[in-house]
Amino acid sequence: MSTSNPDDMEQLLALAAAGDTAAWQVVVDRYRERLRRMIAVRLNPRLLGRFDPSDVLQETFLDASMSLKGYMERPKLPFLLWLRYLAAHHLGRIHRDHLGRQRRDAAREVSLDRPDWQAVSSEALAGQLVDAGGRASEQAMRLERKRRLMEAIEAMEPLDREILSLRHFEQMTRAESAQTLGITEAAAAKRYLRALERLRESLAGLPGGLEGL
Repeated sequence: MSTSNPDDMEQLLALAAAGDTAAWQVVVDRYRERLRRMIAVRLNPRLLGRFDPSDVLQETFLDASMSLKGYMERPKLPFLLWLRYLAAHHLGRIHRDHLGRQRRDAAREVSLDRPDWQAVSSEALAGQLVDAGGRASEQAMRLERKRRLMEAIEAMEPLDREILSLRHFEQMTRAESAQTLGITEAAAAKRYLRALERLRESLAGLPGGLEGL
């Protein structure tokens, strides 16, 4: 979860907006991995041969550095959510340009009142939950785990998929997740626990279950 000191971050952002490149690099380093995870579970797997989360991340931070002064003058969102908004915009453009609008399934998206937000990919989310590597003899088991996880994720309500991604992969606190989705903290906690339970049930009977969650 986030351990950033709000006052420290505010000072860093003020310095970065004034042109301090070292301060901006500290900001980038602090949020890089959280944003990378957010992008990884939303980038359509069909595009992985042409795009990498690092591509979207680079565009996001470039956009943020150019817009930082304006953001600091009138911050309408907490900084992390602003970065996620920019990342979502770039993801939306990539998906529209390379998959077409017909690939968007409105029934599976979560309305966050932001343009171009891409819903969590069940395949990407399942892939993140399955350990990579290992012996060739373990490949069949990993594929079965991924298949079951995808089925469980597909059966979830969109908000449950989102809360799973926010809490587990983006390492948001319950409060941050609730603010992002526009729901109460109690509702966010309930949905997260429900999502985890469904994933555990989907792997019942398989060695290891859902280790790490």
